[in-house]
Amino acid sequence: MESNRQKKFAGLLQEELASIFQREGAAYLPNTLVTITKVRVSPDLAVAKVYLSFLNTNNTSLSVATVNSHAGEIRYKLGARIRHQARVIPTLTFFVDDTNEYVERMDEIFDKIAKERSEKDTDGRENVENE
Repeated sequence: MESNRQKKFAGLLQEELASIFQREGAAYLPNTLVTITKVRVSPDLAVAKVYLSFLNTNNTSLSVATVNSHAGEIRYKLGARIRHQARVIPTLTFFVDDTNEYVERMDEIFDKIAKERSEKDTDGRENVENE
């Protein structure tokens, strides 16, 4: 379970990383919108796992690999922004947040189930009416 200190620091990192990607994200991934969905910080605040969501990209794994290749540069920019608020600038590791894909997949499954149920209901009613 995360402490309040971890949660506050994760919120600060999320805010600052979002503004970095908003201003300079096009340099890493042109024509792609990057959203910082979640940040998890280790108890010693030295390691941060950053979860990203991408819009307008076909290959999310390539996009996250590109961002990870620029992690040192992004960490440097983050350090310049939070140097007066943090003693240690955490090591950043970026991951794909596939929550949206999961939600879409679940919606498709629920739609399919609802469609099958409605077909069974109409088939059942027609059979009863014909008898």
